[in-house]
Amino acid sequence: MAAHALKVGMVMDPIGSITPKKDSSLAMLLEASRRGAEIHYFEQQHLRMLSGKATGLSTRLTVRDDNDDWFDFGEQREVELGDLDVILMRKDPPFDMEYVYTTYILDRAKLAGALVVNAPQALRDMNEKAYTAWFPDCTPLTLVTRSMPEMKAFLAEHGRIVVKPLDGMGGRSIFVISQGDNNANVIFETLTDYGQRFAMAQVYIPEIALGDKRILLIDGEPVPYALARIPTGDDNRGNMVAGATTKVQDLSATDRRICAMVGPVLRDQGVLFAGIDVIGDYMTEVNVTSPTGIRELDRSFDLNIAGLMFDAIERHL
Repeated sequence: MAAHALKVGMVMDPIGSITPKKDSSLAMLLEASRRGAEIHYFEQQHLRMLSGKATGLSTRLTVRDDNDDWFDFGEQREVELGDLDVILMRKDPPFDMEYVYTTYILDRAKLAGALVVNAPQALRDMNEKAYTAWFPDCTPLTLVTRSMPEMKAFLAEHGRIVVKPLDGMGGRSIFVISQGDNNANVIFETLTDYGQRFAMAQVYIPEIALGDKRILLIDGEPVPYALARIPTGDDNRGNMVAGATTKVQDLSATDRRICAMVGPVLRDQGVLFAGIDVIGDYMTEVNVTSPTGIRELDRSFDLNIAGLMFDAIERHL
């Protein structure tokens, strides 16, 4: 346990707009509160730099585990971000230039002494779709291109593929295309904006019918259970916001093998909390921005995943 009450900064979307029973950021805030932490709440517009110093308009926050009434705001004051012990960056995508600018401010806070979870450099480097390229041994065959003819050839070679934008979240604009689909060309045109934007194509993994597994890693080590998100009968996407149902299950031997390859790399890059997506025997995404799944796994297995995360934070302080 830290010698003094932890000063915890939380950068997130408006807390009044979350769904408490499913929100992983709230799970982290509740754990910080249980540990007696002093919680400083920020949205992106509250952060700034002046003469190289990262500061923010902090709102003191108290939270409780109540789905109808989960927070109260306290005093507001300007604080130097480097004076906080830890800053949790939990702003949801879109990962746009405003997000990147926020990571620059957090970089200055890190240099001034705050532990930023996850490391700002890692947030910039690890696009959740493209970063799978660093682990080709455990990912499906993947093409990243702007070229519509290359996508068309990839489809012709493999018969059934999944195509998606590199900057989407929550299952947006993910298409499953089979050879002979007359919509294929317009999908390629839309995703690449007629060859002006990079997009991704992956070989289709039939095991999606059994679920898209979200596995959480804390400081490189996996939580021993996965949250499988199973598509509805009329949708290919294993995303809860797209209507997928959830099932919790033990990690398989293959899941553990993937985690053993990916976890140490993430840890070495300053990623204390990540979520990888696994379909069948293949990892399809690496999520380091604001991974979810804590509350569902906690409820199912009587876990305290945010507690494990704060244990890791305290080891790093």
